[in-house]
Amino acid sequence: MRVILKETIDTLGIAGTECDVAAGYGRNYLLPQSKAILATPQNRKVMEQAKAKLELQIAKERKLAEEMADKIKTVVCTIKAKVHEDVRLYGSVTTHDIKEALNKQDITLERRAILLAEPIKEIGEYKVPIRLYKDVEPEITVNVIEEEKEEK
Repeated sequence: MRVILKETIDTLGIAGTECDVAAGYGRNYLLPQSKAILATPQNRKVMEQAKAKLELQIAKERKLAEEMADKIKTVVCTIKAKVHEDVRLYGSVTTHDIKEALNKQDITLERRAILLAEPIKEIGEYKVPIRLYKDVEPEITVNVIEEEKEEK
């Protein structure tokens, strides 16, 4: 099924582009959610007219993402975790933990924007990329430290 995207979708492309999708995905998700329209000659003409407006929107989104990237580059996120033996964690630090730590610093991100390859299982300092926009991926520093033990 050929559709024209009405908004940017990470896995498909930016708004205004035409792409092929599985029929079920288009029929059951993209079209009902108004994220895309069918790629017919009439809809192509409508999208061409709206293209200038979309290009302005894309430029604004990219500029905002780049400004946020400059802000995020300097962020150091410290997460306390329970340690088993020397450096191994009892559990692991996941994207959810990083998102919560960033929320405490007044930085709001979607969990899927945090590109953590695999959960962190040892204490230390890690560089974690954040996808803010297509090709805009600054890295934040995540420090995992030992949680202080309670004395009895």
